[in-house]
Amino acid sequence: MSISENYLQVGELNWFYRQNEAEGDDKKSPVVLLHGIPSQSYSWSGVMTKLEERNFKAFAPDWIGFGFSDKPPAYLFKYNPDAYIKALDDFLTKLEVNRFSLVVQGFLGSVGIQFALRYPNKIDRLIIVNAPLSPQAKLPGKMKQWAIPLVGDMLTQDPILVDRTLEGGSGFVIEDSKLNVYRKPFLTSSGAGRALVAVTKNLKLAESTKEISAGLPKFSQPTLIIWGKLDPWLDISEAENLVKGSKIELETLAEAKHYPQEHWPQEISEIMLNFLRRQIL
Repeated sequence: MSISENYLQVGELNWFYRQNEAEGDDKKSPVVLLHGIPSQSYSWSGVMTKLEERNFKAFAPDWIGFGFSDKPPAYLFKYNPDAYIKALDDFLTKLEVNRFSLVVQGFLGSVGIQFALRYPNKIDRLIIVNAPLSPQAKLPGKMKQWAIPLVGDMLTQDPILVDRTLEGGSGFVIEDSKLNVYRKPFLTSSGAGRALVAVTKNLKLAESTKEISAGLPKFSQPTLIIWGKLDPWLDISEAENLVKGSKIELETLAEAKHYPQEHWPQEISEIMLNFLRRQIL
């Protein structure tokens, strides 16, 4: 089992993405996995391996501004939901991934859900993992600080910010070998910090969650929410309220927090695979 690391130039943007080595087949749609803030596609490595074992082809890009993808200045890329949705569509079109199951996580997961709502014909199944779902969702205080002029510019240039955020959200210590991957973009260029400032300034979470809370209950494709019940930043009531009276399914992980894929890849993969396999049974 192996995961390849690749780059793809799409217009002016150079995307980094990971891909497992599953061959897939005509019955199994590929799976696209989108990470949250301030993570990167590396967080899906354990899940991608499990998908490969069941012959599900999987792709996990680093969002523009994150990981090893381009980090253009804000005057060239707006870092708002519309810009991200268009960029993601262009990336997947260039990759020739035209219909797929989509997995989204975290605060950038709101953008992934908006993508699904705007391009339903491209989505076979949607899986949401601890992402903002209602206008009651707010960025945690530490992330809000990144948008404060001067303060945010200083905070986001510290690579230890990644450690504190990922471990604060997950509630577990992350081994140094993994943290070195997450830190590397911040150690390589100041662009990673500047992009993080731009994202938190332009995420438009209130507008995005309004679109999500109105559109998701009416979304036509099968949808599953997987929720770490101990998430310190997003309350499970968001998910519970959304599924009432809808066809959306909800599965919970009793001990998981904001980044379940980081520490619970076995458990989350089993839930995902049970849901994904229904399309071919």
